[in-house]
Amino acid sequence: MSMTSEFKEFAMRGNVVDMAVGIIIGGAFGKIVSSFVSDVLMPPIGMMLGGMDFSQLAVTLQEAAGETAAVTINYGSFIQTVIDFIIIAFAIFMAIKAMNNMKKKEEEAPAPAPEPEKPSAEVELLTQIRDALKSR
Repeated sequence: MSMTSEFKEFAMRGNVVDMAVGIIIGGAFGKIVSSFVSDVLMPPIGMMLGGMDFSQLAVTLQEAAGETAAVTINYGSFIQTVIDFIIIAFAIFMAIKAMNNMKKKEEEAPAPAPEPEKPSAEVELLTQIRDALKSR
């Protein structure tokens, strides 16, 4: 089997395509959540905390010297990233919970009652003979 045909077989499997779509949508969703946190959620929180800008929170380990940039620990960006993660994790949790509830409802739904099997021709004939003998 050639490398290209093997790759084509691998790439066209349903799970691989589904995973690729999920990764692309997940990346886009991550960008939306990051924008929501940094542009919508954090400014009011910063305002409530006295006008703080979380993205600017940092501890300077070494001041800038000449052309050397300052060495900082940007814990404000870290706080925003943690909030991003919590929102994404909660959204995924809710989606999985909804899917599990739908699956549970499918399992709980009673299966339709099976139709009684039609007796064979021999059994029907024997039943008719029995009924005829009873009526005599």
